[in-house]
Amino acid sequence: MKLATLRTADGTRAVRLDGGLLVDLGYTDLGELFAEDDWRTKAAAASGTTYPVDGADFAPVVPNPSKVVCVGHNYTNHIKEMGRDLPSYPTLFPKFADTLLGANDDIVKPAETDAFDWEVELAVVIGRQVRRADERQAADAIAGFTVMNDISVRDWQFRTIEWTQGKIWEATTPVGPYVVTPDEVGGVRPALEVRTVVDGQVMQQDDTGTLLFDPVFLVQYISTVITLRPGDIIATGTPAGVGNAREPKVFLLPGQTVVTEITGLGACANKVVGA
Repeated sequence: MKLATLRTADGTRAVRLDGGLLVDLGYTDLGELFAEDDWRTKAAAASGTTYPVDGADFAPVVPNPSKVVCVGHNYTNHIKEMGRDLPSYPTLFPKFADTLLGANDDIVKPAETDAFDWEVELAVVIGRQVRRADERQAADAIAGFTVMNDISVRDWQFRTIEWTQGKIWEATTPVGPYVVTPDEVGGVRPALEVRTVVDGQVMQQDDTGTLLFDPVFLVQYISTVITLRPGDIIATGTPAGVGNAREPKVFLLPGQTVVTEITGLGACANKVVGA
């Protein structure tokens, strides 16, 4: 299934993609749906109001997750371009609900930066509460996958050795448009092409099969630290090709369009606008 959270005149609605239509599932958003023990059965059987896909206004797939945990340095090529050694453990940092955008929303470049960068990422969406998950429990907890553009404010990110202040700027991180269940993309360790395209130029291209720490391992690892709840999001890291690692450096400017896409999941297509 491909599931989404849609903005409507009456508020947000959880929907399922059926051909050219989005079928209302009877929940306000996917976070509320995933909190149901039998959410898969309910999502598959729902036959509510329909909305056209054309012109759909997608909200973040989960508008208010209890947490967004991001992983840095998880593709070998990106680690090398940043001049770092391969890590023994995942590098983690948080995002917050206020950081998230819909898949087609404009991204407002903060006036405080001239180092506004892109990062395409496979994101894991949690569909079952887990703590200290073993491998089977971790796999079962994965509701599906979506696309995230982990937009980074590089000059703020590198003010200190801890990155969070460069990663959590309000309304800068598109996520969506769909949560795609694992059965549609080859399972819980999918090998999918990821790409970033800026104004028609390919900037990043890799395969999620080359992740150092795969989605199941990340659910195990992070759930050891903290309870993962339905609707929580794990961003699995970005491949080589970020603007900050180029010579000369290249960053996003108002008027540009950045598309982050993953085979089988769809794309976030966002125009950058000035503050």
